[in-house]
Amino acid sequence: MKMFDVYSIHDISIVTGSGSWVYDAKGDKYLDMYGGHAVISIGHGQRDYVEAVAGQLSRLGFYSNSVVIKQQAELAEALGRVSGLTSEDGEWQLFLCNSGAEANENALKLASFHTGRRKVISVGGAFHGRTSLAVAATDNPAIVAPINETGNVIFTPFNDIAALERAFAAAASEGGAAAVIVEAIQGVAGIMVEEVEFLRAVRRLCDEHGAVYIADEIQCGCGRTGRYFATDWADVQADIYTMAKGIGNGFPMGALAIAPHIKPRKGMLGTTFGGNQLACVAATAVAQVIERDSLMQNAADVGEYLMSELRKIHGIKDVRGRGLMIGCELNPDYESVATKLLFGQRVFVGTASGGRVIRLLPALNVTRDEADVALAAIRKVLTPAC
Repeated sequence: MKMFDVYSIHDISIVTGSGSWVYDAKGDKYLDMYGGHAVISIGHGQRDYVEAVAGQLSRLGFYSNSVVIKQQAELAEALGRVSGLTSEDGEWQLFLCNSGAEANENALKLASFHTGRRKVISVGGAFHGRTSLAVAATDNPAIVAPINETGNVIFTPFNDIAALERAFAAAASEGGAAAVIVEAIQGVAGIMVEEVEFLRAVRRLCDEHGAVYIADEIQCGCGRTGRYFATDWADVQADIYTMAKGIGNGFPMGALAIAPHIKPRKGMLGTTFGGNQLACVAATAVAQVIERDSLMQNAADVGEYLMSELRKIHGIKDVRGRGLMIGCELNPDYESVATKLLFGQRVFVGTASGGRVIRLLPALNVTRDEADVALAAIRKVLTPAC
């Protein structure tokens, strides 16, 4: 048997890592400024995380949601504290699953259950995952199979409040919108930052129309922007926050933080592996390290420094983002920059928009000195004379 060939793979085998550095099978060292698609939030091999996971695994790796799992309550407490989702207006609720796609799938399903409606409003450029509902709300026809196609999703242009209002009106003619799902910063689209006023309009219109505001925080959340949720920059609160990627620092984990007014019933949602003991311990360790080590503040500080310096580099047309979620749009005459950084400078970065945008998504504890290593590598690739 061989692997199903759907990935573009670099001919490098990473075998170990420490902090923001990874090492291949030959012993070569690379600076990881991408974190495996924003997954590595507290660094490779972080001691407290490793000890917590290893300790739990030595006791019990898994039992199902048919029994009390105290690690779930511990995670809920840690996430509530680090995210700032307090109980002033009632108790926020946590549903655990295994991935970002599952988180969004369950959030959309829950919104439909809650409202009794079918229509969902999504935003142009969105990426919400590859499962059935999540991919239907994703603005990429190339990954939407015929079986996923539905007339229940209305796409509205990026950052267009007037178009958003029209989308609500269109949904109202067919029973109303169940939800709006929106990334405060679109990662796959190239680090596209939704304007504060647009996110506030989402909140206002959801309130006016009785719809559920789903904040997709899978890539932009978990402290990456300098606040726990990127939506927090708009000073609004969603009804459901979806989380994954950085929440587990590499351990598969997805989660929904659900507002108190959305009520559960037995059997409404379910999962076999979601919220297992090992995953919960991993995610709790991540939340505790983020809080204890002030990693959101570090993300804000190092991110501001990186963006300031990137704007000075020849060949970069635009720099956008918040914290350690950074996109560098290159001038059109630059090609294969990510490949040159990887194989020439041994720096991992991500790409978007066919390679025209370089994405930087390092661990939240990346240092300023490590940022300088990345900056020097980018300068060398874009301005070879330096």
